[in-house]
Amino acid sequence: MEQIKQAPIITQKAPASDMEVSPGSGSISIENRELDGKATKRLLRKIDCHILPIMCIICLLCFLDRANIGNARLDNLERDLHLIGLQYNDCLAVLFPFYITAEIPSNIMMKRIRPSTWLSFIMLAWSACIIGQGFVKNYQGLMATRALLGAFEGGFFPGINFYITQWYRRNECGLRMAIIFSSATLAGGFGGLLARAIAEMDGVGGLSAWSWIFIVEGLASVVVSVVAYWAVHDYPSRVRFLSAVEHAAVEHRLLADSGPVANDFNIKYIWQALVDWKIYIHMLICMAGFCPVYSFSLFMPTIIKNMGYSANNAQLMSVPPYVFACIFTIGGSRLADRCGQRGVFLLGFQLVAILGVALLAASENTTMQYTGTVLAAIGIYPQIPLGLAWNGNNIGGSLKRAMGIAMQVMGGNCGGIVASYVYLNRDAPRYIVGHSILIGFMGVAFMLTLFMTTWCRRENARRDALSREMVNDVSSVEHNISERGEREFADGVSWFRYTI
Repeated sequence: MEQIKQAPIITQKAPASDMEVSPGSGSISIENRELDGKATKRLLRKIDCHILPIMCIICLLCFLDRANIGNARLDNLERDLHLIGLQYNDCLAVLFPFYITAEIPSNIMMKRIRPSTWLSFIMLAWSACIIGQGFVKNYQGLMATRALLGAFEGGFFPGINFYITQWYRRNECGLRMAIIFSSATLAGGFGGLLARAIAEMDGVGGLSAWSWIFIVEGLASVVVSVVAYWAVHDYPSRVRFLSAVEHAAVEHRLLADSGPVANDFNIKYIWQALVDWKIYIHMLICMAGFCPVYSFSLFMPTIIKNMGYSANNAQLMSVPPYVFACIFTIGGSRLADRCGQRGVFLLGFQLVAILGVALLAASENTTMQYTGTVLAAIGIYPQIPLGLAWNGNNIGGSLKRAMGIAMQVMGGNCGGIVASYVYLNRDAPRYIVGHSILIGFMGVAFMLTLFMTTWCRRENARRDALSREMVNDVSSVEHNISERGEREFADGVSWFRYTI
């Protein structure tokens, strides 16, 4: 076993050198084998060009297929299906229990089989559900298709978040997740424009405009799901667009960033995730973040219509808030990556979101209400990629990370169940009760984010002090890594540092 010169310290800003683990020993040697700055930028651009475009397209269609029921509502969905009382809200909510149930098994499948196979399969399946949704005739049919949609869509979002962590360092994941998620914000704006155009097909083939919204968007997803089988690349070790040198560089960069934590498939790493209290805190933060995201994506056209706009104009007026949300989602995550911090940016966006929703609740002026809608969108949407990147950054080991991300998104989508009942017809047109509920959720998210930021900072300081002590006793460090198998403790190892 090679001698360890000092206790390695892994931070969110990984050292320029790479780490290598001696097989079977767990010891670590550090060599200058990483690409220089220009070569690294070229490598990242190459990976981005192969990974991000297809993921953005799939994500856009995923959110479009899930939220287009909000646009369909303005084209007489409720009237034609004879929905009364809370039946429309029930159809929104039924998606989420099935969505949540699918997330953890799906991420385990992402670890076991090729991402290209799994992602293209679930996309084809949910596309069929959306097309079928265009032909339903009653409440029961809409409930059934929404339930199936949740079961198949459930694996996508946690899957791509885990997938990104297998390609990029921790301080590079946030921007990529934001770019992908920004396509979801664009789906809201694009959905409004598309729904306005499809409304002209009302009566074609004996079908209403809302039916054509589902059918046309479902057919687009079918086409992309077929393309995705060849366009989605698998993990770095299996792709052909990287040279041998680039393959090695990607592997060494990830090792230098996260350290030699165990990445093999073992049930004990699933158990580690299940008993990790930090993941449950992130689940709650995610739930409090997803609740306003789903509330806005499902009800924004209705909220804007109740400001006094016609149905067609409400579809168009729903576009600008999503455009601003997209810009701030990418910009905020890019800045967070550069600063190597996530929690402080989450806190800032949470305050902006609270301000925006408060304007919606407090003012009767249409201009102020619309301004509040824009501010709320700016504050709400960036929280999701920031929160997911933060949790993924702070979980060591690929299987535990896959499990932890799935748990986080599972918790987040519990917020979707609540969101389905936040804005009720009886509270129209001001929806003060619904706005107040969202302010409460975001207040809880703010407090939990503040707690986690403070804890991570203090824990890093404690581990820094411990590492300084360990440097003075080389044999103790070697014993900790090789004899006790410290690398199997995931992010609990002494040299792992949390992103703040």
